[in-house]
Amino acid sequence: MLTPGQIVALTIDKPAAGGRMIARVEGRVVLVGGAIPGERVQARIERIGKGVAFAETMAVDESSADRRTPFTDPACGGCLYAHIAYPRQLEIKSQVIADAFARIGRVPLPSAVAVAASPEDGYRMRARLHMRDGRLGFFREGTHDLCDPRSTRQLLPASCDTLDRLSAAVRSPGSASIREVELSENVEATERVVHFEASRPLEAGVINAIASTEGLTPGPYVTDRLSLGGGAVTLRRHVLSFFQGNRHLLHNLVAHVVERVPIGGTVVDLYAGAGLFAVSAAVLRGARVIAVEGDRLAAEDLHANAAMAGGQLTTAHQAVENFAAWYPKVMNKMAGGPAIETVIVDPPRTGMSREALDGLLSLDASRIVYISCDVATLARDAHRIVNAGYTIARADAFDLFPNTPHVETVVVFERA
Repeated sequence: MLTPGQIVALTIDKPAAGGRMIARVEGRVVLVGGAIPGERVQARIERIGKGVAFAETMAVDESSADRRTPFTDPACGGCLYAHIAYPRQLEIKSQVIADAFARIGRVPLPSAVAVAASPEDGYRMRARLHMRDGRLGFFREGTHDLCDPRSTRQLLPASCDTLDRLSAAVRSPGSASIREVELSENVEATERVVHFEASRPLEAGVINAIASTEGLTPGPYVTDRLSLGGGAVTLRRHVLSFFQGNRHLLHNLVAHVVERVPIGGTVVDLYAGAGLFAVSAAVLRGARVIAVEGDRLAAEDLHANAAMAGGQLTTAHQAVENFAAWYPKVMNKMAGGPAIETVIVDPPRTGMSREALDGLLSLDASRIVYISCDVATLARDAHRIVNAGYTIARADAFDLFPNTPHVETVVVFERA
């Protein structure tokens, strides 16, 4: 019988979602951190759950050819795969996607999912950091212990330099209430803004110190200028608005999604954020777009960015659930109203609620382009979409989060 603290010899079978790998001992599944499929390891049991145990690799008896020396502490936020050679990371992520669709979605994928590679360094345009005792950093996995963001290589050196100056600038008694810092910068890293979360209002001296920090842009907005095939798109976004976070793959992701939109087609973009896909579809494909966003700040960005679309883009600030229930009723009363050809959905990690998915299916679109950062909720929603009469035309992935178990997946559903 397994007990916490016990050291066991394990053969690693395959990857699991979330970053651990699967092994079995005494008829029990063991989820092992710090391992690679095919390895034999000595692992320490951390805890026992219902039907599963959790363990951490202590020694490697038979090493994978894909094991590398980690460039930082793998437990530092965003580095769980730091011990795995990058090409193998992409293979593992493809396997995790396929497993989720087979096991959770119970729907077949048309082919193995190719995962587009990203440079590993300086990819992050957005980050949430924590301030404790005058220090800024990421949390180590499962703890509130700080680790140095510079060592993770996720941020640009210039970003880390700015954070160091910022940390020094606010190191005063009046800054003790600061707990979290949101960082956002544009693709070119020519604009960089921060937002502080504090337990009480900041003193004037602290605010002035922040405002005068070298490397920060005044105000809460940054502006991205994306040059894509056939045109260019300019988007402003608030530091707290959601936006895809990988500067190296942003153009590829947007181009891939927008290419799924017929020229001059009719599009609904749900969870539109600041308008990354909606504005691009309107400008580059001449599509007529309705874009829906529930978050106030992102909806304000979306409305401001819609001006670039020259009247092709209509915005709606409301919850997707409300819009999806209301829109089909309106369209049913409009004789000869335009049929929706494409719906783009980019929901949060939790996926679509049942009400939102019901509304999506009631739109009766010819095509659904579903963008997701969580393969489990994507596979869950895919099961319902396929049961409603759609087939999976293609599935692709983009490694927006190198050295982590996360992956961005884009699935195109076509109405049968």
